[in-house]
Amino acid sequence: MTEQNRNEFITRESLLKHLSDDEVARVSTAETKANLAEGDLYLDLEQLELGVLTAHGQAPAMGQILPRKAVQTRTWDWIITQLAAAPPMTARP
Repeated sequence: MTEQNRNEFITRESLLKHLSDDEVARVSTAETKANLAEGDLYLDLEQLELGVLTAHGQAPAMGQILPRKAVQTRTWDWIITQLAAAPPMTARP
């Protein structure tokens, strides 16, 4: 499977469209904060293949991430299930 095919299977947009209005508001609020707290879980929406990441020191730009604390448990669980179901990416040339 190519990176393009994987990206078609699970994309930033496909994840974000499943958020409730309240979750979208919390994610938007989180994006305006300077950084995550040490140990916070998040997804880098530009690199979903990395899976769940833990904040240590400097996290990526907030506009590119989905903090775990911004969504409900059932939403986070759904997202993790979708990521786990995605076929693994092949190595980049």
